[in-house]
Amino acid sequence: MKLYYHPVSTTSRPVLLLAADDGIALDLEVVDLFTGAHLQPAFSGINPSQQVPVLEDGDFRLTESSTILKYLAEKTGSPAYPSELKKRARINETMDWLNTGLYRELGYGLVYPQTLPNYKREDAAVQKANLAWSREKARRWLGILDTNIIGNRKYLCGSEISIADYLGIGMLSVGEVAHLDYSAWPNISRWIATMKARPTWAKVNEGFYAYFVGPYKNAVFEGL
Repeated sequence: MKLYYHPVSTTSRPVLLLAADDGIALDLEVVDLFTGAHLQPAFSGINPSQQVPVLEDGDFRLTESSTILKYLAEKTGSPAYPSELKKRARINETMDWLNTGLYRELGYGLVYPQTLPNYKREDAAVQKANLAWSREKARRWLGILDTNIIGNRKYLCGSEISIADYLGIGMLSVGEVAHLDYSAWPNISRWIATMKARPTWAKVNEGFYAYFVGPYKNAVFEGL
């Protein structure tokens, strides 16, 4: 199986982390987002949406991180995606919740407009208003995640790690680029620490910290 990815990608890193934890062999090909390789005809022919990750399994191709996680876990029999109906439904529900709510406001609303030029609004007043809007919405989602989803659990869906945790930690850790402080949400902070303590974390995220977090070390951002 072949994975097109970039090491800083919020949606590539969850797939890489699952593969590292479960020993899933992938033929890796970097698509350099920083040079715009994802916008060129060669990659557009692979994924017209011009996004990573993309998984190829023979002549079968998938282009969404959440679906790739499910596919890899199902194909390899990973315990991170149990077959029991209700457990699997809860994992699917959590992944949908992360994608449609939290990531939209936290990533695309608050982090990316401050770190990626193509997401920044040209008008300063519009930029400020959009950041304020997204901050308010993100704080609401974080409150739900902290109290109602994690609560006293070790992981998002129970006592065992699931592919929802892999997807979620990619989304929450992107906040490190903009120096977001999650200390107001102790259950989130505890869960993040648990995920980052995994022995595969440092290696998988080496490029993320070197090429995305590091360059913004001394920058000033609008926080939570």
